[in-house]
Amino acid sequence: MIDLHTHTTFSDGELIPAEMARRAKVAGYRAVALTDHADGSNMELIVPRVAAMAREYSIYMDIHIVPGVELTHVPPGLIAQEAARARELGAQIVVVHGETIVEPVERGTNLAAIEAGVDVLAHPGLISPEEARLAAQNNVLLEITTRGGHSYTNGHVLALAREHGAQVVVNNDAHAPRDVAGAELRRRIALGAGMSEEEYLRADACAWALVSQSLSL
Repeated sequence: MIDLHTHTTFSDGELIPAEMARRAKVAGYRAVALTDHADGSNMELIVPRVAAMAREYSIYMDIHIVPGVELTHVPPGLIAQEAARARELGAQIVVVHGETIVEPVERGTNLAAIEAGVDVLAHPGLISPEEARLAAQNNVLLEITTRGGHSYTNGHVLALAREHGAQVVVNNDAHAPRDVAGAELRRRIALGAGMSEEEYLRADACAWALVSQSLSL
């Protein structure tokens, strides 16, 4: 299992990075990305520190820790700029907080994230066919999430991803220990969204390919 979307005390999570990584390891994860909520105000604080921790701790914790960010409520016109800044600071996974139906995310965020070529569009809500098609073209992974609320549109996201050839990943969006889903619960949530066993395995393969790419940087 791979999780490309988690939060720590660097934003609104309950766990420091080391504990989040440890809990992911114990739950059976092979890799975890630490992707705290970020915008232009806090990115320079978060990314270099998490990147330094990930380099050192991965060796000793027997799990690949990947530094990243989740650009959150960033105006669509600034997403490309902030994604580039995050990568310059050392973020190896750039996630964008998509247009979930349970938060007032600005319309146009999904499209701006996809056009910017970020790695993962998290909980994209009622993503449009055009956006799903562009995500496939730009190799942006669409998230199927285990997190309550954001998961309401999992079936819609999966259906459009399947129709237009976009790849999906299964993420926890974990903020607390209870959010780190074990293998069976994670699988059941994915299948409940309509994924086949083959699609579920393919989603983890896509996530691992992205992690492997980050490890080569």
